[in-house]
Amino acid sequence: MTIYLDHNATTPVAPSVTEAMLPYFGEHFGNPSSDHSVAQAPRAAIARARGQLAQLLGAGDEEMIFTSGGSEANNMALKGVMFQHPPASTHLVISNFEHPATIQPALFLERMGYQLTRVPVNAAGVVDPQQVADALRPTTRLVSIMHANNEIGTLQPIREIADLCHSRDVLVHSDAAQSMGKLAVKVDQLGVDMLSIAGHKMYAPKGVGALYLRSGLQLEPLIHGANHEGGRRAGTENTAYWVGLGEAARRAEQQLPQAGDQLGRLRDLLLELLESETGRQLSVNGAAADRLPNTLSVNFPEVIGSELLARTDQICASTGAACHSGETRLSDTLLAIGLDPEQARGTVRLSLGWSTSQDDVTTAARMLAAAWRELSSGNLSDSSQADDG
Repeated sequence: MTIYLDHNATTPVAPSVTEAMLPYFGEHFGNPSSDHSVAQAPRAAIARARGQLAQLLGAGDEEMIFTSGGSEANNMALKGVMFQHPPASTHLVISNFEHPATIQPALFLERMGYQLTRVPVNAAGVVDPQQVADALRPTTRLVSIMHANNEIGTLQPIREIADLCHSRDVLVHSDAAQSMGKLAVKVDQLGVDMLSIAGHKMYAPKGVGALYLRSGLQLEPLIHGANHEGGRRAGTENTAYWVGLGEAARRAEQQLPQAGDQLGRLRDLLLELLESETGRQLSVNGAAADRLPNTLSVNFPEVIGSELLARTDQICASTGAACHSGETRLSDTLLAIGLDPEQARGTVRLSLGWSTSQDDVTTAARMLAAAWRELSSGNLSDSSQADDG
């Protein structure tokens, strides 16, 4: 039996999404940009999918740009804004625990001569809006702060950040890859100018995503070519995958907020059971902040997270640190919140999904606790023997 608790890494493709996509691999194969009758069905399907995605976000259809995923959307946002201005006099602000899909394009821009500031987060894993405001310069063109952290699930005060930035005529982008499908995400409530979506985090396939671009804004295209997506993103339309993302958005609109409430109850039950089974109060990263309802980043004492998961190979989850040759390499997120390396060695991220059941949670807690007892007792025994020697 496999218990999948790694939904922040990727979600399975929902059956209704697969079903919606299938006709566009066969019967409706036409190029949507063609003028003949074979193009009509795929063109109409893309328009419908764009509307489904826009409705989920509370956006206009024309504000949605389909992409190949969240990484492309982030690159499009950052480079699209910055490339419109000369490097030496253009400034970008991000946080110091963004996803690599934001960090790496920002560092690329810095190598090109653009100015970059990375603001810190506090120990709870939250960006202080005032520190963002303090980082702004007359040359700042863009601030990019993720909506929800992928490792510890903390939610960022995007609306407060956006209001402060807009008072200084600075654009705001947010990577919402992790929050889509888990929370209600509305662009007007967040106040953002741009927002990135990754399909495979919300039960659509890998290789599809989108960028919300507020009406009236212009970007330098990341991909140049023909006049697809209103001239904003060249490349023949990936009809089947875009339809799949639209169906995933429709499904999310239908199931939220009930699905989010259920995830939150199961996440809290999982922690309660882990503590009961281990007999220990376990520290949780980001517990002092608002978090994604499905995400539990928990620190198991006296063990290494990867070894713990190896003992319970039926459970699919992630760790927060890589341990090799006695050395611990913390993830960027755990480094950013200042987690003690000894604690970080035992960090495990358990991320639930819509298909996670109470039985899954109960079984996972029992298996993880049993593995922890075996490993921690062995470690204590080894330590005692070393002391005796």
